Amino acid sequence: MSDKPIEGRMTAEATGDVVVFHIGMRVNNFLAVRSWWPLFLAMPRMLKELSQDRGSGMLGYRLLLGGPRLLYVVQYWESREKLLAYSVAPDRVHRPAWAAFNRRLREGRGKVGFWHETYLVPAGAHEAVYVNMPAFGLGRATGVVPVGRRGDRAADRLKAA
Repeated sequence: MSDKPIEGRMTAEATGDVVVFHIGMRVNNFLAVRSWWPLFLAMPRMLKELSQDRGSGMLGYRLLLGGPRLLYVVQYWESREKLLAYSVAPDRVHRPAWAAFNRRLREGRGKVGFWHETYLVPAGAHEAVYVNMPAFGLGRATGVVPVGRRGDRAADRLKAA
């Protein structure tokens, strides 16, 4: 998808249920490279694997930085079932990376922090607007359409499912 701004007001094309998954790490001790570096390297491998597999259920993602210590990924999924299936699949990158991270976490004694949050958003309970922006967030994951197709106001788009 292009990073060129789309002129005017757009909204995310998504009209059904959406799963929003936030995941990140916080480096508590920069000198403890053995504690945080493997986690830092594992996430891009997982995102690449998911992006190359249309059937995985991941619709898209956005990498974010929260200052020098915090790395953050927002992911959009088509269902919680597909998100959970990926998390436990023994033949995918996540499961062995998670096991290795847990071993390092116990050894590292607080040198790296980890977190995730999962939101199940039913159809009609999400809306978006992008003004003179490239496709972004949910719109980048599912495509964008002119606001008028889904309702001119946020309240209209929240009811329109």
